[in-house]
Amino acid sequence: MPGNDKPEQSASALIDAKIAELGDWRGATLARVRRLIREVDPEIIETWKWRGVPVWECAGIICTGETYKKVVKLTFAKGAELDDPSGLFNSSLEGNTRRAIDIPEGAELPEDAFKALIRAAIDLNKSPNARRR
Repeated sequence: MPGNDKPEQSASALIDAKIAELGDWRGATLARVRRLIREVDPEIIETWKWRGVPVWECAGIICTGETYKKVVKLTFAKGAELDDPSGLFNSSLEGNTRRAIDIPEGAELPEDAFKALIRAAIDLNKSPNARRR
């Protein structure tokens, strides 16, 4: 597994390796989500944290992309503060801070709604109030 034993590798390269290593629907889903995030803002920074978790950041963490046996989980760091008119959040709904989207094999992720959520997370991170929290 790509890991923290190679700090000289960029986060983007580690994410590329993770996608290739998965080699199944989870890798394809993670690659698609990554593409959509980059389409919203090509300046988004990719990081690699917590022993192998892809993270997308812009003025703070936007979301993480964890892969499990049955789902790809996108956890939004400030998800509880985001409007989700399309109802994409379907996991971690009980907390006061984070919200997540669990994507099981074969599930559709509406691109426009997902991109709107990413844009809202970026806007929240960049808002003057975000700095005071």
